[in-house]
Amino acid sequence: MPNKTIYVSDDDLPVYKRAQELAGNLSSAISIALRKYVEMEEGRLEGYDEITVRVGRGTGRKQRFSGVLIAEGGRSSANGYEAFKVYRSRSGKFVLHADRRQQFVQNADDERYLTGWRSWVGNWSSDQSWSMAQGEATLAVVETVEELRALIPEDLYALVEEAADQPAVEDLDI
Repeated sequence: MPNKTIYVSDDDLPVYKRAQELAGNLSSAISIALRKYVEMEEGRLEGYDEITVRVGRGTGRKQRFSGVLIAEGGRSSANGYEAFKVYRSRSGKFVLHADRRQQFVQNADDERYLTGWRSWVGNWSSDQSWSMAQGEATLAVVETVEELRALIPEDLYALVEEAADQPAVEDLDI
């Protein structure tokens, strides 16, 4: 196996020491970091961005991938809303990030207090309750545009279908 010498500045030495502590082997830590750097930089040069989305309930967790946003949309009702973002990944798959949230529900003692903000004025009854559910965000990965049809609203699907074959970056000679 060939040897490579890496020169480290005094300012960066603590980072290298910490990497060795975490990885157990500085060589493997450097290789992992370089592999990730090359993958992300090649994607950036091809027009893809590093996308980080939140998934799960409430604050959830984060997931990251390389992709390009091709369409987004949403819909709402009296009960809540859904927001959709559709990405094309660097590998050519389609990634759907859906954020669904339930809105605040007021259970007043009288139906007239559920019809708008003006109706709340004067509703000072102690017999009230309210509820609100945390939102839930999901990430779905599909191979083809057709698989998205059942997952998103029809008008958004039309936008995705139109944009699906467009390149991430189009170089213009102007």
